[in-house]
Amino acid sequence: MLSLQEISDRIEIAMLLDRYAGAIDRIDMALLDSVFTPDAAIDYTAFAEWGGIAGSYPEIRAWLAAGLPRSPGFQHIVANKEIALDGDAATGRILCLNPIVLPVADTDGRPRVGFHGLWYLDRYVRTAAGWRIAARTEERCFSHNFPEPAHA
Repeated sequence: MLSLQEISDRIEIAMLLDRYAGAIDRIDMALLDSVFTPDAAIDYTAFAEWGGIAGSYPEIRAWLAAGLPRSPGFQHIVANKEIALDGDAATGRILCLNPIVLPVADTDGRPRVGFHGLWYLDRYVRTAAGWRIAARTEERCFSHNFPEPAHA
């Protein structure tokens, strides 16, 4: 049986993950600031061939702010939230399905939509402001309907 604290922690972390997806999809950097710790370590290099980088939260924040507007549209759908709690810390393995409208058209002139399937491997910490992501690494599952990377 789950304690009230564990139920609360799980709901709060699930809300944190949804807030991340919403912040990214709306390109809302102020909202994103409420998701990560200021010193979070983030590794998006599982998709390095399309420009994914690793760095501190300030570096990743600047990279996202510059890169996200290049796409006409995208969504980050988070599910299968496997969370392991340990007091004021937790880890998670979170499924993400990421459809992206690409800035190139298909041969018939219609927008091309690519899909990434991945997991976020996270470390969370409870802060005075609530749960935050202290570390995130992407683990790639698949990519579909993307053109070959320009530098491949």
